[in-house]
Amino acid sequence: MTKLPTFILFTDGACLGNPGPGGWAYILRDGDGNETVGSGGESDTTNQRMEVIAVLRALESLGEPSAVEVHADSQYVTKGLTEWMDGWISKGWKNAAKKPVANQDLWKPLSKLREKHQLTTNWVKGHAGHPENERCDTIASAEAEKLL
Repeated sequence: MTKLPTFILFTDGACLGNPGPGGWAYILRDGDGNETVGSGGESDTTNQRMEVIAVLRALESLGEPSAVEVHADSQYVTKGLTEWMDGWISKGWKNAAKKPVANQDLWKPLSKLREKHQLTTNWVKGHAGHPENERCDTIASAEAEKLL
């Protein structure tokens, strides 16, 4: 059995207003400690979209199946990936209130990437001094500010 490449992923999203201009960022660290940083933004978005896009873009950047430890300060992301997604799928992308799941255009491709990669999630408290989370927040905020 081949061992999967391993990565640690740190993500964050920011929004100036909600909705408003937003940014996302990730730091993807491989098993040797090498880092890839990705970021971007949208002019009219929400914080939750930016949080999810950060994870989506990072996982899309991985060419081969990998084991990825996701660190995010968004419970929407961590619980979405581990607790809610299976229910959404089984209910035809409806939430507990039987309404369409928000941000399906992002969650659906993430569901495919979740099948490809072995994901574990870790929620980190935002704005609490976690070094990589703070870096992602700074980058994501800068991306949002570019759109003002």
